[in-house]
Amino acid sequence: MNHLNKLLLACALAMPLAHAAAPMAHTQAPGYYRIMLDRFEVTALSDGTHPFPVDTVMTNISPRQALQDLADADLKLPLQGSINAFLINTGDKLILIDTGAGALYGDCCGKLVAHLRAAGYQPGQVDEIYITHLHKDHAGGIPAFPNAVLRVSQAEADYWLTPANKAKAPAFLSTFFDAAQAAVAPYQASGRFQPYQDFGPLEAGITALPAPGHTPGHAAYLIADKLLLWGDIVHVAPIQLPHPDATVKYDSSESTAQATRASLLRQAAEKHWIIGAAHIAFPGLGHLRRWRGEYQWLPLNYDEAPAAQP
Repeated sequence: MNHLNKLLLACALAMPLAHAAAPMAHTQAPGYYRIMLDRFEVTALSDGTHPFPVDTVMTNISPRQALQDLADADLKLPLQGSINAFLINTGDKLILIDTGAGALYGDCCGKLVAHLRAAGYQPGQVDEIYITHLHKDHAGGIPAFPNAVLRVSQAEADYWLTPANKAKAPAFLSTFFDAAQAAVAPYQASGRFQPYQDFGPLEAGITALPAPGHTPGHAAYLIADKLLLWGDIVHVAPIQLPHPDATVKYDSSESTAQATRASLLRQAAEKHWIIGAAHIAFPGLGHLRRWRGEYQWLPLNYDEAPAAQP
């Protein structure tokens, strides 16, 4: 075989290798991330992401300013919004804070249970569920937990489970009432629905704080005096951290939501709390810094083997 033939043969043998590219996966790693707080293990769980219609949902801010805020963060429409929940292992109990959207948002979401299993737990092991508020993307996954006791503020339960309130609410909230009632019904029937009358300690190291405005009985949960799980205090961080007065059309009271957000942002920055945010990019864990009149989001540093936070 002459040199030319050898070269042609070598090229022929190499050609299949050049076209043997692996198929693209189009998926992420399992959506869970852990930190330790004293004796508590906290696992952030992703329920998925969905397009958040900033241009039609944000209020009390001009569309031009909202888009500029996104551009300043190198973001643009359509904007994918995270839906995060948080699992607390106290050593004695498993307590889940919010449950994601379940099947209510379609294929984009409803991944929380799969991610909980990937994190080493089973739905049947969850002892209690604390809900920040009864909107679909926080309460839609409630039916997946067969042994849990469901807890939510009495004010929140009264609002969403009272038929007369549905008749008085904006039409776009009608399905929110239906979803809340459907999610809670099995817990009511089995005696596992236990709203709390007063804000304050619910479990050793876990305190419910009033955070009204987005909904009438919205709650935040302070874990070990170090981690604030704040639900829907912030929907779009690049907009509402520099402009905390920006609201969303789903707020039951815009003025109350503004006041609650201002108070919790200030406290979180001053007390150096870790924030667990339902709608900041997964895992939604970070600190706030006040800088030149605005708040900045500082994500927690990634830790492959988490130890207790100092």
